[in-house]
Amino acid sequence: MTATALDPFSLMLDFRSGALSPHTSRTERHLSDMKGSYYADEAALGQLVQSGDPLVYEVLQYDVPEEVGQLICCTTVLHPGTVGDEYFMTKGHFHSVRDTGEVYLGLSGHGYLLLMTEEGGRSASPMGPGTVAYVPPYWAHRTVNTGDEPFVFFAVYPGQAGHDYGTIEESGFAQRVLRTPEGPVLR
Repeated sequence: MTATALDPFSLMLDFRSGALSPHTSRTERHLSDMKGSYYADEAALGQLVQSGDPLVYEVLQYDVPEEVGQLICCTTVLHPGTVGDEYFMTKGHFHSVRDTGEVYLGLSGHGYLLLMTEEGGRSASPMGPGTVAYVPPYWAHRTVNTGDEPFVFFAVYPGQAGHDYGTIEESGFAQRVLRTPEGPVLR
């Protein structure tokens, strides 16, 4: 398979805000987009949706062909907040092509990168500015904002990787991060 030929390009990345310029697509996820198995406290989720449906996270991406040989880069801005005792999080996903990895670079704010395999493996890595995290092939991944400001990170992954959100939506994620008086706790 031959990759589509593209002209070289450069992007500007604001490390604090996550602004990627130019970007060709923007995805927004509000709490109403995360009904189901994402948050344990469905009553708290429903109240937050009814009282304004806050923006949980947004992804800015410069699109390239979704094929072998291409690399997709994007920034994610995960806003602060909680649903009950659970911090705001991304939906989490496996790659549709399971044998593809991803690299994250923490830009601002703080949180966790949660990972799990379909066989029951799990991992949790704290992230902050300057953290470089590797998501190996076959690992689902989700990020959680444990701070009071946006948690912003940059990601690069293979163009053909794709996203499988359905598996997480059906089965849930192996770990949750809860707010306690002592600080974030993994459960």
